[in-house]
Amino acid sequence: MINLKQSGKLGFGTAPLGNMFRDVPEQEALDTVKAAWDNGIRYFDTAPFYGAGLAEMRLGEVLSKYNRDDYVLSTKIGRLILDEKEEKEGLFEFGRKNKIVNDYTAEGTLRSIEHSLERLNTDRLDFVYVHDISPDFHGDEWLSKFEEARTGAFRELNRLRDEGVIKGWGLGVNRTEPIELANELEETKPDIHLQATRYTLLDHEHALQRLMPGSEEKEIKIVVGAPYGSGVIAGGSHYEYKKAPSKINSKVELMNEIANRHQVSLISAALQFSAAHPAVAAVIPGTTRPERIQENISAMNAEIPVAFWQEMKEQNLISAEAPLPIKE
Repeated sequence: MINLKQSGKLGFGTAPLGNMFRDVPEQEALDTVKAAWDNGIRYFDTAPFYGAGLAEMRLGEVLSKYNRDDYVLSTKIGRLILDEKEEKEGLFEFGRKNKIVNDYTAEGTLRSIEHSLERLNTDRLDFVYVHDISPDFHGDEWLSKFEEARTGAFRELNRLRDEGVIKGWGLGVNRTEPIELANELEETKPDIHLQATRYTLLDHEHALQRLMPGSEEKEIKIVVGAPYGSGVIAGGSHYEYKKAPSKINSKVELMNEIANRHQVSLISAALQFSAAHPAVAAVIPGTTRPERIQENISAMNAEIPVAFWQEMKEQNLISAEAPLPIKE
């Protein structure tokens, strides 16, 4: 489904390139993408939402210098970037000021893809995800948004896939429920989903019970986004894109104590844990620091003793049902 070549299951998530949480210098952003390429990363995921097109523009500036057949590219639909400007707050307050509107219709889907191709400076996309049709963004209205996507975006992406314009499509969400619902539809069939925050060291029980079995049964692959819980596992202060609560910080502290006893890096454990499930096609941590790329690759390849995983299970920090990256 996704041929990641040198980098195994490791891809690159570009949300931070859209100035998520901070104003990232242009050259630093471009150097980070270049470092990903130079270190063998060949799957890149982005979205119009990330800085109102900023992440796509920065990614496209670097990737356009390489042979398009040599990498896998995905972006998302569901939001259109307008020329109108407005003040921003929240995740991307440091991004571009262009106004963003939600649109999950067939027409909006085609417009979004057209605009993304321009920003990415490319002639084609491999995978397209329907972005954020879930309760965390739309509250009680999420099911009506899902219905708009079902009769609009889903059918249009299904058609583009069947016609060979794209390789596949699915949802890009922070919750499992929309994916579970999409997988049960009969008139459209997704190929792959990007699921962020719900299959990590910190939170995976629900996904193990509800998301992964159905995806495996229907041969629909999962890309794991935010494997560090949006930062807290890697030493950051955010969990699920907000300030991490004390309960989560305490849990990470306990995990780090166990990791230190076994001389294990917690980012190694996080990446390898998320990648170990057979339904997972790729894990896509994001960063804006070029040096973090090599750290992620080293973490993905590091040896982790079986005793570490055993203690994590004994402490009820990971599910007894979770597939683990243990070499036979």
